Amino acid sequence: MTGPDLDSRIETYYVRVRGLVQGVGFRHATVRQAHALGIRGWVANLEDGSVEAMLQGTANQVDRMLSWLRRGPPSARVTDVSGEERATEKRFERFEQH
Repeated sequence: MTGPDLDSRIETYYVRVRGLVQGVGFRHATVRQAHALGIRGWVANLEDGSVEAMLQGTANQVDRMLSWLRRGPPSARVTDVSGEERATEKRFERFEQH
């Protein structure tokens, strides 16, 4: 489904990815995928072995990025993806790894 709202309104989505997602190139691959989709925001490792990300883009861009995060790069083993939309006025300029 496409429409003016899904293709123009900017969403900000916080995501937490669990599984074998550190030490397998997950953040680097996430940056590449975000750039390919036009997503802005960031990705970072957490001390508990999970990865968190802030995604910003249109609903269609965010949906495609979430689909990719559920699989991750070939060497990753994603077991859980959770997240929520966040209300913010902040606009990210690019997608980067922290």
